[in-house]
Amino acid sequence: MTEVIVEADGGSRGNPGPAGYGAVVFDADHARVLAERAEYVGVATNNVAEYRGLIAGLAAAAELGARVVTVRMDSKLVVEQMSGRWKVKHPSMIPLAEQARALVAGFDRVSFTWIPRAENAHADRLANEAMDDGGLVGTVRAAVSAGHAPGDQVPVPAADDRAAVGTTAVADRPQALDPDSAPDARSTAAQQVSNSTPGWTGALGRPTRLLLLRHGQTELSIERRYSGRGNPPLTDLGRSQADRAAKMLAAKGDISAVLTSPLQRALATAEAAAASLDVPLRVLDGLTETDFGSWEGLTFAEAADRDPALHTDWLGDPSVPAPGGESFDQVRERVEGVRRDLVALYPGQNVVVVSHVTPIKTLLQLALGVGPSLLYRLHLDLASLSIAEFYPDGGASVRLVNDVSYLS
Repeated sequence: MTEVIVEADGGSRGNPGPAGYGAVVFDADHARVLAERAEYVGVATNNVAEYRGLIAGLAAAAELGARVVTVRMDSKLVVEQMSGRWKVKHPSMIPLAEQARALVAGFDRVSFTWIPRAENAHADRLANEAMDDGGLVGTVRAAVSAGHAPGDQVPVPAADDRAAVGTTAVADRPQALDPDSAPDARSTAAQQVSNSTPGWTGALGRPTRLLLLRHGQTELSIERRYSGRGNPPLTDLGRSQADRAAKMLAAKGDISAVLTSPLQRALATAEAAAASLDVPLRVLDGLTETDFGSWEGLTFAEAADRDPALHTDWLGDPSVPAPGGESFDQVRERVEGVRRDLVALYPGQNVVVVSHVTPIKTLLQLALGVGPSLLYRLHLDLASLSIAEFYPDGGASVRLVNDVSYLS
């Protein structure tokens, strides 16, 4: 197979909202379908879903042995960015564009052409079918809210979101895992709930346990500079930290999935963990670090000198955004959305969450039910592990904060 045509599309019902992509590979005459890819990707924007569709289509073409690829999409943004005429600026799309370019480099020639939506009907249909699977998330969330035990027959979407090559999403039922020990197979659901309840808190049901792993070292973290939506890679030490953390997590076992921020310092840390655990890897935009705006790359002192009054207000009021960036209240809102999704998608299971200082502190803040002062007073080391649990009845607890024992 020398030459193929790839058509790809993505969509989001809410933008951001439940999102999915579709991709189809045709022969050079556009007469025969050689491969199809479609997958529900969780809560994301249209543009992220479109990039995911492109990546899946290119990966499918590579699997078929194609050397020349014509990409046809109705996304003007993706076509212009991949053609090099527009810059990729949004942090959620930077790693996706890099992944797509890496795939492009493996072919002899790839061209990108914009087409009207009406000419992209096949990929659009696949994307919509994938988004239809997103309704299962709402089913799970409603079931959890209604008090179903984690072991109940509640289907959820398959969580394997590896971006390299997608397959059609399949509904599946997660195992009901006790975080501390496997339940007796003869136990009733009520006994299982009772046995896993920490009596002193009164929380009911098995919790979704989040193993919160901060990414490894980057050059900006060495210099203690604000590192938000910038995309610095891990240093050699950072990669070593990621490997050590991955080995520690593999030794723990009983982990269902790895969820990560899209920024490459987190993604590289997460990829090491997912490989060691041999579990699905999913990218969640909501786990991205705070947007520090024009303070990106500055030290604390430099930001304070540049905008003294604003910096003081920002430190004292979580509703105040960094100049051109986000407030901590805005971060909390998107992180709370991620927390709800994870409790719904992984009831009673252990999952690794690879992220950054502010999202991890925010999840700990939510688990503890405390105010924003925690954001300023809690220290988290690079590649450190914290553990928070969220119960189906709304209860929560924190089991560990800032463990780095495995790094020494």
